[in-house]
Amino acid sequence: QVQLVESGGGLVQAGGSLRLSCAASGRTFNSYAMGWFRQAPGKEREFVARISRSGVITTYADSVKGRFTVSRDNAKNTVYLQMNSLEHEDTAVYYCAADRNTVVVRRSPNDYDYWGQGTQVTVSS
Repeated sequence: QVQLVESGGGLVQAGGSLRLSCAASGRTFNSYAMGWFRQAPGKEREFVARISRSGVITTYADSVKGRFTVSRDNAKNTVYLQMNSLEHEDTAVYYCAADRNTVVVRRSPNDYDYWGQGTQVTVSS
């Protein structure tokens, strides 16, 4: 089992940057692909980015491609989401999640096995 804790959220002006972190417990962190999702008020949880176990393969939602970068440090059991050129529409609670299935790139929240509690990101326009 994996426990995930996000941090790094906050209030930022449009055009600014934030870096989210997700720290994982356990010794099997590198067995999981990791994803970032977000949920705005009144909306469904949506896929943001995913990174493979090794960190070599990354996948992004079209809405964040070119602005967000997902990375991981398996020695530190941590996955990151660097968010640049933030827009008001990026305002949401951001969650990290772990996926035991590492073969197929999956974007549905239903396919992920473990979740953090979320961190709020607010972008003022």
